Amino acid sequence: MKNNIDNKIIIGRRIRVNLPDFGLENLEAKIDTGAYRGAIHCHNVHEENGRLYFTLLDPEHEYYDEQEFCTPLYKKISVRSSNGNSEERYCVTLDIEISDKTIPIELSLTNRSDMRYPVLIGRRSLKKHFLIDPSKIN
Repeated sequence: MKNNIDNKIIIGRRIRVNLPDFGLENLEAKIDTGAYRGAIHCHNVHEENGRLYFTLLDPEHEYYDEQEFCTPLYKKISVRSSNGNSEERYCVTLDIEISDKTIPIELSLTNRSDMRYPVLIGRRSLKKHFLIDPSKIN
């Protein structure tokens, strides 16, 4: 099997990302190759008429503006944490910009207020586009 690394971008374990679908730029994100799917911090999540409504980030976050987001592109998934517990979460599909490359990503919506980074990027979105160098911080 031939590995094609020529067209992949090398990123570090922490990066800055943009979420153009939601008008958010320069968010800190952690790369987690142990996680299958990514996650983003949110609250006030509810379904209404086939659409999902939610508020991203915390009031303490510099980019928080109380804006409620809405999308018809969502599903419910079961997520198993590193301690083995499973929980149901909503998952949204959107574009993410990482190092001048825009790719589609699925992010589960969850409370990450106890975490250092509001966005977690899992291996599913990274595998075709990026190589991870854990010694780097972008």
